[in-house]
Amino acid sequence: MYDYLIVGAGLFGATFAQRAREIGKKVIIVDKRSAVGGNIYTEEIEEINVHKYGAHIFHTNNKEVWDYINRFAEFNRFTNAPIANYKGEIYSLPFNMYTFNKMWGVSTPQEAADQIEKQRKNANITNPQNLEEQAIALVGKDIYEKLIKGYTEKQWGRPCNELPAFIIQRLPVRLNYDNNYFNALYQGIPVGGYTKMVENMLNDIEVRLGVDYLKYKDELDDSAHKIIYTGAIDAYFNYVLGALEYRSVCFETEILNIPNYQGNAAVNYTDVETPWTRIIEHKHFEFGTQPKTVISKEFSSEWKVGDEPYYPVNDEKNNALYKKYKELAKKEEKVIFGGRLGEYRYYDMDMVIATALELSESELSIS
Repeated sequence: MYDYLIVGAGLFGATFAQRAREIGKKVIIVDKRSAVGGNIYTEEIEEINVHKYGAHIFHTNNKEVWDYINRFAEFNRFTNAPIANYKGEIYSLPFNMYTFNKMWGVSTPQEAADQIEKQRKNANITNPQNLEEQAIALVGKDIYEKLIKGYTEKQWGRPCNELPAFIIQRLPVRLNYDNNYFNALYQGIPVGGYTKMVENMLNDIEVRLGVDYLKYKDELDDSAHKIIYTGAIDAYFNYVLGALEYRSVCFETEILNIPNYQGNAAVNYTDVETPWTRIIEHKHFEFGTQPKTVISKEFSSEWKVGDEPYYPVNDEKNNALYKKYKELAKKEEKVIFGGRLGEYRYYDMDMVIATALELSESELSIS
């Protein structure tokens, strides 16, 4: 008998497993994929660590999380500074003085603030009711039309005036020349890739890959006193109340026989005519000097059962459905639901680790 069966070898499962094993618990991880890491899995192609399931930049203000994860990897100094491509025009992201200078020709913070305020007043928005109104209130109509509208509608598959305002409320807007997307004290990419980092976390833990937990649920449940389940909560209950909605992403990855394709790790394509949302050039995450480069074009799509779920659609309807699944989950006495899919919420990587550490402290009585 195992003390804990952990379903999913992503960050949440790996963190809990490592902490449990550290205090002598007998644990096993199962994952239906063929490699550990979940969506932070990196695959080496042409000596470049390719982020197979989309770009992941680790960032946090939580020193406990930072100190914990640095036990398993050395992090480089990568700073996320994406750029926007609107029909060949290049703009700085996050929105800052470089963006405002390119858009309006202004050179001082006051001039930029005045321009935003002028456009906000012209739009007559006092209480934003949707994403479109919230965006115009934040940065004005010009930036909304060129740098937000097309990208967002491709990302979510819905008009901006039908999307909730909260989606864009966390968007950084700066009246300075700071290109760092994240307001985080600690930031970087693990040297050697995320897969190596997770493998280090699971160094002496039994891991079975290619195992679909839901297919062998009864047998696997009987092998452990408790289960930590990090898969989709609705899938666990066989969608008995209906399927929660997600946005999914698919990728077209190419190896190019040139050393540098776009000069930056991430370029967002903000016009609606370009079918992809962004292009990632993976070597720039680790300041690569390889003779070739690898790029991934990202295409957002509506999720259906069987696709890879990426972004939960946390609107009123889906949140209400999740609450019903959560009530069912409470009745599963030996199962703890955790992580992005188990809790149906968007988590940055540091929050995944933080919540897993919190669970380990309460569940394992450690600190």
